[in-house]
Amino acid sequence: MYKIDFKNPSSVYFVGIGGISMSGLAEILADAGFRVSGSDRTQSNVTEQLEKKGITVFYGQRYSNITDTIDCVVFTSAIHKDNPEYVATVEKNIPSLTRAQLLGQIMQNYKTPIAISGTHGKTTTTSMVSEILLAADTDPTLSIGGMLKTIGGNIRVGGSDYFVAEACEYTNSFLSLSPKIGIILNIEEDHLDFFKDINDIRASFHRFAMLLPESGCLIINGEIPNFREITEGTVCRVITCSSSEKCSDGTCADYYGYITDYDDFGHPSFLLHDTNGMSDKFTLSVPGSHNVSNALAAIALADLLGIERAVTVKALHDFTGTDRRFEYKGCVGGVTIIDDYAHHPSEITATLKAAVNYPHKTLWCVFQPHTFTRTKAFMGDFAKALSLADKIVLADIYAARETDNLGISSRTLQHEIEALGHECYYFPSFEEIENFLMKNCINGDLLITMGAGDVLKIGENLLKK
Repeated sequence: MYKIDFKNPSSVYFVGIGGISMSGLAEILADAGFRVSGSDRTQSNVTEQLEKKGITVFYGQRYSNITDTIDCVVFTSAIHKDNPEYVATVEKNIPSLTRAQLLGQIMQNYKTPIAISGTHGKTTTTSMVSEILLAADTDPTLSIGGMLKTIGGNIRVGGSDYFVAEACEYTNSFLSLSPKIGIILNIEEDHLDFFKDINDIRASFHRFAMLLPESGCLIINGEIPNFREITEGTVCRVITCSSSEKCSDGTCADYYGYITDYDDFGHPSFLLHDTNGMSDKFTLSVPGSHNVSNALAAIALADLLGIERAVTVKALHDFTGTDRRFEYKGCVGGVTIIDDYAHHPSEITATLKAAVNYPHKTLWCVFQPHTFTRTKAFMGDFAKALSLADKIVLADIYAARETDNLGISSRTLQHEIEALGHECYYFPSFEEIENFLMKNCINGDLLITMGAGDVLKIGENLLKK
């Protein structure tokens, strides 16, 4: 494998540099003195920010972009072997790395690399941890899978030994990382276009846990079924967190919390208990019980790093979320518009349950399914989860990397939801959805646009009308 030499910065090219994770790594290398360039399909706010930093960005991926002056090319798992820049890299025999391999090499330059994993909640928990470390003046380097307002983006280059990064399980990319502290928030079925089943996914998370050295630590959600199977064979310290006192194996969790109340916007307060017999009250400024679970992992990490509890309490209270995580977009005609990235049944359930405690008359959910594989695999679960909304509107499935529709469509999901006795509408275009909502949403309603694709445009377009 090609090794990046941080003592002798070279020329590195990123294919798909406008992606949220790729752009962050590109910025880290640029700040370290590397000659960074890359390509993306279209111009965006992210690519414009990169260009302001002196990074050359090509729009359109072409064979000619890959020149002999490039020392290494970085790809994501989304790049196919027929991509012209991939073809050029192979034919010119230029060394290459995956995004995860590069991230793993970057982590090796820090004394305390921290990787945050889980099927859900990675971005929010990474952001919570980031807020705590920033509030504690630790000057961390951060790589987040979403935009954090505090740092004005998804990347921050610090000067300390702390490096915090999300660890994504898709294509086993997190197995290329080099963490000393790891967090596993949850393990559920997802990415079934890559993994065979839940056992395959659990095996991958076990391998992630095994990456941690004897001097390291794993913080794991003790509510994960048979979580000891994930930690078996690890040589590091293991800390458990749970929303109740007991873990799935009946043992007492090292950290657990009880929700005491919610404010008028669904923000929970909870009483934390830890192994030292300490009890502290925390109040979050993000909605939903799922964010209490995220916060517990962040608190355990903060304690492990020796951060004063009072700093953690304040940092979590001050944290108001990241882009596309129950993000308030605005209000039009008395209708409140929220946008959320949820694209898995468990995430949808968590978001819509959180919305129940948010002021509203009628709860509308505009959902854009993400990939045919995921939609088909969880069709029934999607129908049940979305039925927590009063009224559901479906957009076409966002294909992403897929080309085979597997014989399904959003119409299929609509029929599943209607069979459960819930009101559901489907429109093939965003314009039709927007027109329908303009006519049917009334003052006091709550409208959530939901999905991992471009469904957020619907809310943004409504706010312009």
